[in-house]
Amino acid sequence: MYFFLITARVRGIYSTALTKLLLEQGFTIVQASKTQRERFKLEENEDSPDLDVNDRRDKQGVHALGKAEPLTIFLSLLRSMLEDVIVRRWAVTVDGIYKGVIKERDAITQTTLVDIGSAVGIIRDTEIPEGSNPVLVQVDRHRLGSKTPTLTTEIKIPGKNAILLPGRQVKISRRLLDWNTRTRLHRLGEELSTQRWGVLWRTSAAQQPDEMLKEEITSLKKIGEEIIEKAESIEVPTLLWEGSSFAEAEFPALSKRQLDEVRKAVAPTIDGHHYYKACGQRVSVSLEMAEKMLEKGSSHTDIDNLFRQTIELEYPGADSWVEIEHVKLNGKLLHLGPALLEAYDLDTSALKLRRVFKREGMYDGLAIRKEPDDYAVTQMRLGDWHFKTQYFSKTGQLKGSYINLNTPIELYPYGIRYVDLETDICVWPDGKFKIFDHEKLEKALKNGIVAERLVTTVNEKLSELVKSIHSDVGEEGK
Repeated sequence: MYFFLITARVRGIYSTALTKLLLEQGFTIVQASKTQRERFKLEENEDSPDLDVNDRRDKQGVHALGKAEPLTIFLSLLRSMLEDVIVRRWAVTVDGIYKGVIKERDAITQTTLVDIGSAVGIIRDTEIPEGSNPVLVQVDRHRLGSKTPTLTTEIKIPGKNAILLPGRQVKISRRLLDWNTRTRLHRLGEELSTQRWGVLWRTSAAQQPDEMLKEEITSLKKIGEEIIEKAESIEVPTLLWEGSSFAEAEFPALSKRQLDEVRKAVAPTIDGHHYYKACGQRVSVSLEMAEKMLEKGSSHTDIDNLFRQTIELEYPGADSWVEIEHVKLNGKLLHLGPALLEAYDLDTSALKLRRVFKREGMYDGLAIRKEPDDYAVTQMRLGDWHFKTQYFSKTGQLKGSYINLNTPIELYPYGIRYVDLETDICVWPDGKFKIFDHEKLEKALKNGIVAERLVTTVNEKLSELVKSIHSDVGEEGK
């Protein structure tokens, strides 16, 4: 429990569960939705949040943006509560102001790469005056989390109720609809603007007296001038002003289930709620209808059965073509499909997939040539922490096997998804095997991407697999 006031705004399919967790940790929820206010009996509070949490576009987790300390607390909470959560923190700060060094220009794209120390960002050539180097830049809010952040020379200074803008201008949050409020803030902005600095009023400014807003603008102007002055003498590349910290949290299968349990304490919840919410609109709409019926007192068993019958045709069956989404710990998404789903046993959740290769190459780890018309047969079970792929020549000769350790496997309407946990086992036809890349998982633990108990689980699963391989080799030798 944290006894100092931290405000948070939470939106998206995980909002009920995450709001409950944050309230239990002493956070104050601001700018709450109608549903949040009703479920948690929250009073209206339009303050600006210290932490802003919302869905990733693919609904497989959340983005979190805010001050460094609240974000650190939030991520620590997720690691402590969710067994397989994956956390990726951005190397730069959003709105962070840097003095950077120009590395190279691309005449085709008319962009320039700028080294800002913790990353190399990209900026449009038109923003950099000819001959400027080094250059004062700010991390833009576009492409949050990208390896190459977008930069701008249009420096802004964000505050609690206002944002200082470059040049004389006054803007007001679109969420403020009251005409009298907009008129008051516009008049005040005109009074406070200068040739160098303008003002954008945040939603929360409507609740603040003029004197407090004047004090904030004065403070922001002082910060802006200090940054400009500091930039003239400091060495490069360097951070001049720290903006908001940004991270994304990925919620694999177990995390979704654990968030389901949290949500159940607040609202009627179908088992697999967050998983179904991530399945796409048609499944998500069916889920909403089912849970509304639960709210009205319908039988949980009857509604659950009806819901599953309704969505059954949304999922692939035997002889379907599916995608395989192989997600790396760094967030990179690899598509291993399309693959033919040759068999799907609904009782055991076992799947058999086949892929045919058309290009030459090498099988990673096995160091064996991949030839045209080679094929791979993958055996997996939904919810398992690993799967096995066997590679065959076009004549059916086994070339080797690859066992992948991963978060529990999920099946979506489009196909298979899991997060690769780096640790792999290569098995040759003669029974010899080798463990690869386990040190990458240890490095991810050191960098805070995974929690220690996830590494412990992987180590346990790895030990079980090695024993199984030894046993199989022993049986063959009898």
